[in-house]
Amino acid sequence: MPIPDMQSVSSSNISAVGYDSENQTVYVQFLNGSTYAYKGVPEHEYENLRTAPSVGSYLNRNYKNIYPYERA
Repeated sequence: MPIPDMQSVSSSNISAVGYDSENQTVYVQFLNGSTYAYKGVPEHEYENLRTAPSVGSYLNRNYKNIYPYERA
């Protein structure tokens, strides 16, 4: 599955995020180079992540333990 265009974000541990609307998958690229795919995420939840004051905190609070994820 190709990773969609990533948008840079200002974060201490995340470099970019992207969204595949067809598969409702959010891609999160970390500064260490790893990328993870979070499955079943509605588009508005991706927008919330992308525009959050702290992307990393938002990811921890609203994605981890909620959406299944795997290394992309």
